[in-house]
Amino acid sequence: MKILTLFAAVLFLNSCVGYQLGGTKPSSLDKIETIAVPMFSNATLHPRAEALATSAVANALVQDGTYRIGKVEDADAVLEGTVSEIKYSNIRGRRFDTLRPEELSNRVNLKWVLRDARDPTKVLATGSSSGTSQLYVSANLQTARNNALPEAFERAGEALVSRIADGY
Repeated sequence: MKILTLFAAVLFLNSCVGYQLGGTKPSSLDKIETIAVPMFSNATLHPRAEALATSAVANALVQDGTYRIGKVEDADAVLEGTVSEIKYSNIRGRRFDTLRPEELSNRVNLKWVLRDARDPTKVLATGSSSGTSQLYVSANLQTARNNALPEAFERAGEALVSRIADGY
């Protein structure tokens, strides 16, 4: 009976031997441990969009845990980004007033480049990421739009980090 119990314990523990936490980085980014995230640039007319995008990407990097965030001087790579587009589209309108929307969808696009910190001419990865959110139109349309933007940037940041941490 003891031998059977010991055999079952060894078999159970052996099933987890190949499991690793992390380690899913793309092969081109194996040597990267720390990423610097300077302030993104803003190619839209929306004020403070670059701060929202930078914060969302930094939070997504911390949440994922594959890379650490560091200063430019100490980092292995630098993530440069641009808020390229913020677009709103009508989801639902009023029955008799089609020009006044009740629900909107917003979509944000981020274009980004991951560069080697020691040699900025070497591009490690590049791409674009997008995120969406929905909002109900209240009495103040501008406030409703501003309140929905952080969620869209959060989703775009998660897509960006998924691309550099997992390769997809």
